[in-house]
Amino acid sequence: MELIPHLALVLAACVADGLFGDPVYKLHPIRLLGAWSLLWEKLLLAGGLNGHLGGIIHWALVVGAALLAWWALHRLLVLWHPWAAWAWDACIAYSLLCLRDLLAHGRRVLTSLGDLPEARRQVAMLVGRDTQRLDPGGVVRATIESLSENLTDGVLTPLWALCLFGLPGLILVKAVSSLDSMVGYRNERYCRFGWAAARSDDLVHWLPARLSVPLIALAAVLLRLHPRLAFSAARRWHRMLASPNSGWSEAACAGALRVRLIGPISYQGRGVNEAFMGDEDWPANLEGSHLDQALRLTLVCGLLALAFGLGLILCVHLLWPWMWNSRPW
Repeated sequence: MELIPHLALVLAACVADGLFGDPVYKLHPIRLLGAWSLLWEKLLLAGGLNGHLGGIIHWALVVGAALLAWWALHRLLVLWHPWAAWAWDACIAYSLLCLRDLLAHGRRVLTSLGDLPEARRQVAMLVGRDTQRLDPGGVVRATIESLSENLTDGVLTPLWALCLFGLPGLILVKAVSSLDSMVGYRNERYCRFGWAAARSDDLVHWLPARLSVPLIALAAVLLRLHPRLAFSAARRWHRMLASPNSGWSEAACAGALRVRLIGPISYQGRGVNEAFMGDEDWPANLEGSHLDQALRLTLVCGLLALAFGLGLILCVHLLWPWMWNSRPW
């Protein structure tokens, strides 16, 4: 892909996401991928392939089908007109970016904080923990945690994959993340079958998770928050989460905002955590102002990530132009 069409693709997808948010339509790529994944999961498990081999086959069938479906239609549209193929790619890229929706979910929690039952209902759409007994501070903490974790998985990795590897990179990352959310669990059903999905998800987010720390620190500088605490908090508390990646951005956000996160958490009535992430003198009983800061921090991080991604495109084009000219798409 040439430089100008690729830059235009990235910008068009990001602008569309910023203006309209995630599009809702019946044939949304993530919806189709989910249905395809469930179909093959049922078939493979019914055939006794419930171990690592079955999971690897499932991974290959789902990810391979996602890439093949996009490529086949892309090639057909190229035969008609190159700009038709570009428009198809832009539509798919727009459908797979989600910064505006992430911010909108957080904003809905913020505006409903005066109505605690409604705030609990809104935050339940973001997190998997029990929310029925959360106080306002717990609602805010849970929302900030969701924003900071999804910053890596939902914003940085997909955007930078699109910038570096084109639409195939974005499709691969989103397919892997979707598979991890469906089968990447450490329970009896999925501990072996979901191994490939979980490990590939860890792999694709490994570098963006760590790059999120200086990005959050830079955003904290621009917002006059606490950039030094972002670095120190990431070093001290990134291991508090089970995921090898999510803890980096969450701890960095806790430091940048100078707040304590996590705290008491329960799933299905069973307590699983009591410890807080952050220094004891940082506030844990958070308010709407803290969530507003977190939303602004997430937005600035998204804009900085886009600027960084566009810089990556220019650098790769100037240093290794053969990478662009040799791409079959």
